[in-house]
Amino acid sequence: MSILEFSNVSFSNDGKSILKNLNIHIESGDYISIVGPSGSGKSTFLKLCNNLISPSEGNISFNNKNISEYNPIELRKEIAYCFQMPHLFGNTVMDNLSFPFKIRNKKVDMDRIKYLFSLFSMDEEFIDEKVLNLSGGEKQRIALMRTLMFAPEILLLDEVTSALDSENTLIVENIINKLNSEGSTVLWVTHNKEQSTKYANKLLTLENGEIKSLEVLKNE
Repeated sequence: MSILEFSNVSFSNDGKSILKNLNIHIESGDYISIVGPSGSGKSTFLKLCNNLISPSEGNISFNNKNISEYNPIELRKEIAYCFQMPHLFGNTVMDNLSFPFKIRNKKVDMDRIKYLFSLFSMDEEFIDEKVLNLSGGEKQRIALMRTLMFAPEILLLDEVTSALDSENTLIVENIINKLNSEGSTVLWVTHNKEQSTKYANKLLTLENGEIKSLEVLKNE
């Protein structure tokens, strides 16, 4: 079943064409690696997927409803974006990890938080750590934990392991694969060739703002 659909979507900024006439059906449960040269429009494509930016032309639908018709906050609970440069806020790690509960008016689930710390092989002492004291790799993992506190329908990942060492990259890859196996659809921008074909069932290649190919890697 198609969960996200681009129909003749183009995006321009300051008169410059970034993406041109994209047509793609993303199926529920897909794990799509997105590759292509720098400047080919990969990050722009992800931002269109959860309406961080709006298309200049064409339509994007999520669960058969135009993406612009959704409340942006509610949409981004279901289509979650994790940036290449992590954006943490507040003073402490806990300020970030409690945020997904607050916007859903739910009580903070410490068991869930501790479970994610164990998945990421991070010490629970980080919960009280000040954001300013974190390394780039630690910030990225905390940002991922915040995004995964509630499993989204679609997870958008933009070069999220670029600041991680090989050990932590492997941990993140395994976590994302597990999330996908549990039902979340994954769209992952990566420059790592090995990573792009490791778990993905499809490989989307963008060049010069256009879809060069959508290759099926694994048949479900």
